[in-house]
Amino acid sequence: MIPRATPRPAGHLAMRQRPQLRPWVSLLLRVALALVLIGIALAGHWFDRDGLRDNVDGKISFVDVLYFTTVTVTTVGFGDIVPVTDQARLFDTFIVTPIRLFVWLIFLGTAYDFVLKRTWERYRMRGIQRTLHDHVVVAGFNDSGMEAVRELIVRGLDPARIVVVDEDAAALACAVDMGATTLEGDATRNAVLEAARIEQAECLIVAAGRDDTAILVVLTARRLAPDVPISVIIRADDNEPLARQAGANVVINPASFAGLLLAGSTRGPHIADYMTDLAAHDGQVALKERAVTAGEVGHPLTAITTGIGLRIYRGGQAICFGDPATAALQAGDIVVEVVKRA
Repeated sequence: MIPRATPRPAGHLAMRQRPQLRPWVSLLLRVALALVLIGIALAGHWFDRDGLRDNVDGKISFVDVLYFTTVTVTTVGFGDIVPVTDQARLFDTFIVTPIRLFVWLIFLGTAYDFVLKRTWERYRMRGIQRTLHDHVVVAGFNDSGMEAVRELIVRGLDPARIVVVDEDAAALACAVDMGATTLEGDATRNAVLEAARIEQAECLIVAAGRDDTAILVVLTARRLAPDVPISVIIRADDNEPLARQAGANVVINPASFAGLLLAGSTRGPHIADYMTDLAAHDGQVALKERAVTAGEVGHPLTAITTGIGLRIYRGGQAICFGDPATAALQAGDIVVEVVKRA
């Protein structure tokens, strides 16, 4: 499903589609069009060659017509062959002149598309890359990726610090409308993630839409950036261990999470509401993860004053409140707590 862009004012509507032609096909078509236009001018001059005068030998051959057409279309005009009849002059005025303009527009457009535009884009991309650090890379801009970007922006992250990587031009157009930096390409490829400066990123969010693609993105990113936190969406339970083995720090299964909320709602009508409150940016409370402070070392989890401690992570192991191990916090513990939003 193509994500819906943020509504824009009526005066700024735009429609974008992925180009249907390969660059070399587009180039050949432009050359063919230019040749057709020149051929029209050549045919007109040949059939009306009696209206031309050669100031050198007085004879008009096919080579003379070809030569005259070429210098006329290219606006060189040496003056050795000139139109002398009204018909020939009118043909040059109303037929050859528009052809000349169209041919020049084709050449200028081709030079812009295949030389100037790409040169400018490479220069602009290098400029953007120089400023990328501590940014968030989002691989995949489907519904989940779009919602993640929207939530990050609502929570105060500068959209320019979000780099969206996708192969869908329409999806990238939506990301641009939201203010994000975009990179068109396949996130499973090393060169694409390197262009996104994955090694300097704060974190990577993978919302590829397919589990196999998502796991491959995680593998590629983990090899390029061993220390960057990676969160990935996986839709099949069987693939969650594979995603973790690939190097994902956080694996989220939307279907499983929705099932948990639905099941929890049967125990009380407010449980799902509270879970949503914890996750939403505009909720009354929020979950926070932080390192234990020096002043908290040796004290129990229940004694922290910044929020309500739910669990700690010690040596990669989750320890819930009430466990004897939480009776004395240790240096290096990670605390997960519920805090009241400001």
